[in-house]
Amino acid sequence: MTIQVDIVTPERMLFSDEVDMVTLPGSDGQMGIMAGHAPLLSTLDIGEIMLHRGNEVEYIAVGGGVVEVRPDKVNVLADVAEYAEEIDIERAEAALQRAKESLASNIPAERRPVMAAALRRSSLRLKVARHRRRRRERPSFDGG
Repeated sequence: MTIQVDIVTPERMLFSDEVDMVTLPGSDGQMGIMAGHAPLLSTLDIGEIMLHRGNEVEYIAVGGGVVEVRPDKVNVLADVAEYAEEIDIERAEAALQRAKESLASNIPAERRPVMAAALRRSSLRLKVARHRRRRRERPSFDGG
């Protein structure tokens, strides 16, 4: 059985299709959702959304939001979300370095949570982008 998943950001409909399972970064921890799941409403943390279809997994970086789960559908309203393929690794590495440097400097205490969140987002974007790179580097089993 599959479940319909819709992922929407303020800018666009990012994903709309059926999957076997979706894994989401809930504020209280990872959630695995399959068809028939009990209704649920939760906030999302900065993390990875994993869309499972058979043996394939598609990765999406999400920067918070909310999720509504029904037995037949998952609606994700994301603050920010992007596919692994959309992430510019060089820009993400530069953002990570800037965030690390800012946290290491003497920034005011009230700015530290903002910079810590920027560090988490940058680290996440690199992690998701590297999933894409590893997938491309795997040997093909069909001889190609």
